[in-house]
Amino acid sequence: MTETPTGSRDPDALVRRAGKRADTRQDQHFLVDDRVLDRIPEYAVETEMDLAHVLEIGGGPGALTDRLLAVADRVTVVERDRDFAAHLREEFADEVADGRLTVVEGDALDVALPEFTASISNLPYGASSEIAFRLLPHGRPMVLMFQQEFAERMAADPGTDDYGRLSVTAGHYADVEVVETVPKQAFDPQPRVTSALVRTTPREPDYTVPDDDFFMDFLKAVFTQRRKTMRNAVRNTAHISGLGDPDAVVDAADEDLLSARAGNLTPADFADLATLAYDVGDPEA
Repeated sequence: MTETPTGSRDPDALVRRAGKRADTRQDQHFLVDDRVLDRIPEYAVETEMDLAHVLEIGGGPGALTDRLLAVADRVTVVERDRDFAAHLREEFADEVADGRLTVVEGDALDVALPEFTASISNLPYGASSEIAFRLLPHGRPMVLMFQQEFAERMAADPGTDDYGRLSVTAGHYADVEVVETVPKQAFDPQPRVTSALVRTTPREPDYTVPDDDFFMDFLKAVFTQRRKTMRNAVRNTAHISGLGDPDAVVDAADEDLLSARAGNLTPADFADLATLAYDVGDPEA
């Protein structure tokens, strides 16, 4: 345990005290740039996120955990590496004793998540999309680190090269913005790609869908054939969308929607088509 005040621990010293290097085979890349670490909580504070209980996924040696404890009332860290989980409990023993820090040892895709008011994390890249889409339906604001390419696809607008299923799915739950790109040099060991911080602000979409799960399956289906018209995409992907009668959807849909390609439709367009598909396409129960 160290006497260093919370919020100012040196990330390299934390790695040394943890006694364990990052394992790139386990997708571990530690954020060690103090300037980036200091800015991450600011992206939450400047939009007045509720920091009563912050959820962090992948605490590692604890550099971001340290910064979060300086601004949050409570922090829960989910860490799948047993050694790092033990290190976090020892490093932040006072905060654990005070009930300000809880360390949950386990995989973020499997463990029961606590009620949280915001999530701020440097996500493991290999599981980042699955983790993000586990968190988004909770309707809480987030600041998350992703690969830059993934971040830009999350925030992309219709008609752009980066726009796709990821953009529509993320935008179904929140406004998404890339607030900072982060160079490889900010990490140890350095990843092979540039990273980016994404801030999400939850909100209700400006459209309705009859069933969220069906909407997500429908998006997954039609974006597998994004270069084809929606007419062909709907017909060719019933095995993914679960539609029993895709031809009925094509017969009933607006021609403008059917002749467009997925990359040029707005989220509201997808909602209209998915609603029609749900109503007349005989989806699986």
